[in-house]
Parts: sequence; C-alpha cells; structure tokens
Amino acid sequence: MIVAPAAVTLSALNGVPMVAPGDDLSAMLLSACHANGLPLQDGDIVVLAQKIISKAEGRAVPLASVSPSEEAIDLAAQCHKDPRLVELILSESEKLMRVRPGVLIVRHRLGLVLANAGIDQSNIAQDGDGVALLLPLDPDGSAAALRQAVRDALGIDIAVVIIDSLGRAWRKGTCGVAIGVAGMSGLLDLRGAPDLHGRPLQTSELGLADEVAAAASLIMGQAGEGRPIVVARGIARGRNEGSAAELIREPAMDLFP
Repeated sequence: MIVAPAAVTLSALNGVPMVAPGDDLSAMLLSACHANGLPLQDGDIVVLAQKIISKAEGRAVPLASVSPSEEAIDLAAQCHKDPRLVELILSESEKLMRVRPGVLIVRHRLGLVLANAGIDQSNIAQDGDGVALLLPLDPDGSAAALRQAVRDALGIDIAVVIIDSLGRAWRKGTCGVAIGVAGMSGLLDLRGAPDLHGRPLQTSELGLADEVAAAASLIMGQAGEGRPIVVARGIARGRNEGSAAELIREPAMDLFP
C-alpha cells in the first residue's frame, strides 16, 4: 500500500522543439529539463504527450499512400469521413463498435475503446493531401525504453507515462489517459487497506497512471501550447513493473459490450 501525498508538483517544460521521425526523445527531454532549470530526480514521473512519441517513431501516414477498401468506402459514407482515414482506423482496430456521423468507436488493437482508433490530424504538418498520426505500436515498450535511456544517462530511477486525450462513456469532454507506463503502477490495488473506520476496502482499485495523466494534461494544454512534456514530483509510484495494459478491462468483464 502507498500513502496518498499531501502535495505534488507538476512542471511543464517550455521550449520543447518540434519532433521529427527518428529524433532522440531522451536527449530532447534532458536538454529541455536543463533549459528549464529542472534537473530530473529519483522518483520523478515524466509524462509525455502521445503525439511526440508517435512522431519520433514514424507513425505519421500520408493519406495519399492509403488505398481504401470497399468496407472503408461504405463506412466513410455513413460517418462522413475520408475513406482513406477510415481505412487507417480499421487497420488499427480489433472491433468496430459504433458508427455515427463524424465518428467511429472501435476497440483498438491495444485494447483501448476510443473514437477513430486514436488517429489524429491536429498539431501535425499537413503536407500534400493530408497526414494522419497513429498511436505508437507499443506505448508501454516506448515508455520503458525512454525510462532506461534516462537511467543510462543519469543513473536515476524515474517513471514514464505516455498519455492521450480520450473521450469517456457517458461523459462529455476529453480527459488525459495513460496509454503507456513504465516504472510505476498503472493500476493500484487498494483492496484490503483500511478506511477511516478500519473497515477493509472491498473493491477499490485506483487508476494511478490515469490520475497522473489527467493532472499532467491540465498543464500540457490541448491546442497550440507546445508543452508536450511534464515532470511530476512527489507522487508515490507503487510497483516498478506496472504498465498501461493492466488498466484495460477484459472484454469478458465489460458490462456494456
């Protein structure tokens, strides 16, 4: 069991340059920390926007390179989207769950249930006929690699959380959610811990990485702020071997399939 902190600090790094395929994100992170006068410490949690991970990993796809299938063409007519974008959504999805004008709700190959497979065209240079940015292939792996790179460079132990802004069932508006985690608990099991009256908690599980993601998202911003990296300090991290995958509810346990 970990004890909830009485105070935490969240610091967005200013001056992070635009990311291009193949960029060394660990070097970019350490340079930004130095420029902001915020050297990393043991126990810090570094939170990064999904977009810079996807850009560095070459997950931008020119729409001109996509040939839509008949299924994509049919769905595009129903949801009023570019058939090439729909083809990318289908290629990233395990299951199509809902179709509405303007949106496809899918179960992503990572297990996330979200709109349009998390594919985005905002804050991306739209050369030629348009470009779409896909989620990283393995966000947990990307987080682990960045964590190890910082350990190799500085000899310190940090956690890394990769986040995206997702919609939520029954709620309006998006919220920061963890899609990649390394060095901390994604899901924190509080069952058995006593409440204020000593009664053991029966069902309480805390989406710790999601709470970190939501907090960091507040200062990252959602538009043109240009602050894709946040350093969180003072948060007990739980288990070192946690992941974002542990936050995914198995389809068999889904009450609203």
